[in-house]
Amino acid sequence: MIAIVKYNAGNIGSVTNALNRLGVENMVTDNPDLLKTANKVIFPGVGEAGTAMSYLRERGLDQVLINLKQPVLGICLGMQLMCNHSEEGDTTCLGIFDTVVQLFPETDAMKVPHMGWNSLSYDLGLLTLDKPQGHKSALLANIQPSDDVYYVHSYYAAICGNTLAACDYILPFSSVLQKDNFYATQFHPEKSAGIGEQILRNFIEI
Repeated sequence: MIAIVKYNAGNIGSVTNALNRLGVENMVTDNPDLLKTANKVIFPGVGEAGTAMSYLRERGLDQVLINLKQPVLGICLGMQLMCNHSEEGDTTCLGIFDTVVQLFPETDAMKVPHMGWNSLSYDLGLLTLDKPQGHKSALLANIQPSDDVYYVHSYYAAICGNTLAACDYILPFSSVLQKDNFYATQFHPEKSAGIGEQILRNFIEI
């Protein structure tokens, strides 16, 4: 059973649909006991960081999430809330990944939000801060650096020691993070066609 965290954020329906297509039993819940006992947990989301963290704290889900021992996958806003701090609403987040979330600086040539298909990179030239891991994990099995995935975001997680893969849009940022049993993607695997399906399968098999 995969538990999908119910909180004040969108995009949960598309994750549920993706798991249903894969034939994986799942439930959407904010029940702490169900989250603790699920085989795996997915923490997705589209929305605003401050509002989402308030919802989690009011229900004690912040402490539940950081103490989970089974594999956990954060997606998009879920990934950002797993970092130390977000500029969006000056929000203190869960602190699982030792990095901060910042607003993209808009340029004349490249607009914000970053929206659409973009590739992953395991290029260590992009991974220069805090000795990032810069290699694949089980989550990225059978995924190549040239593979494109789908992004929709205005804020990004800075590259850090937990960065497994990067993406370059305006500047390099963390596309995939991992620390112990916690995994996260800035892109939406549930919207990334066959590549995203493979990443979800990899998570299911961890």
